[in-house]
Amino acid sequence: MQTKQQIKSFLDSAGIKPNKRLGQHFLIDLNLMRLLVDSAHIHSDDIVLEVGCGTGSLTEELACRAGKVVAVEMDRALAQIAKVQLAEAANVRIINADVLESKNAINHDVAEALRSGGEEAHSRIMLVANLPYSAAAVVMVNLITGPVVVEDMYVTVQKEVAQRMAASPGCEDYGILSIIMAAAGEVKTIRLLSPSVFWPRPQVESAMVSFHRMDEKLNRIHNLELFRRVVSLFMGHRRKMLKACTKFAVGLLASVKNWPDIFERACINSARRPDELSAEEFIAIANNCYELLD
Repeated sequence: MQTKQQIKSFLDSAGIKPNKRLGQHFLIDLNLMRLLVDSAHIHSDDIVLEVGCGTGSLTEELACRAGKVVAVEMDRALAQIAKVQLAEAANVRIINADVLESKNAINHDVAEALRSGGEEAHSRIMLVANLPYSAAAVVMVNLITGPVVVEDMYVTVQKEVAQRMAASPGCEDYGILSIIMAAAGEVKTIRLLSPSVFWPRPQVESAMVSFHRMDEKLNRIHNLELFRRVVSLFMGHRRKMLKACTKFAVGLLASVKNWPDIFERACINSARRPDELSAEEFIAIANNCYELLD
């Protein structure tokens, strides 16, 4: 792990400064970095994805514990620094790319790197990262809904994102991320973080959060991709009544012609608003869509 002075030295040598537009705030409290890694309980056969590896500070510690580390960094200069620092770590692959190929897809090279390390049935794929603020929510949703999925996440995120991860129906923070996480597993806050533990200091508070994927919850969902589409459709128009949201359906959901029947079968009043519905109620809508489309 690297101190603030070491990170600054690496950047000075490369003639660069932290790019706030890309959310480059380096976690410099090494005790908190150890807490994040210790909380993850990484095993020697685990595959760890790190998004926004920066100069490779956290990557160094992950490499000591995991079977394989796939570290992704969008910034070319930072990725090069990380490659130099991790040159002797045979179990680390650093990918200089945007982790997202699109809003609804993880980068193909990243996905392939994770798959290629998971031939053993017992290999666990995890996300352990100081996530860039702007991409955190979208990255986590994609890693839950697949096709490449992680079993556990241990991340630092903006406090607002942490609140959205665990929000309940009716709350202002309740949204797509809240619903998908509630439907797929369990969220826990490990520690709140002040701006002072990062360099440069962000103007917002952060949080260290975990997410554990739970098969007993996921098994209730007939089709996870369809569930995601249903949640996105209705929460994209969260202030409208459910029956009014259906006219905005596109793609596969546009072929659904019997929404009143779906709401009735799901025992949901179509005059309700999407942000009042629980994850279980969204699952009921999605499962009925699946059964009628099948």
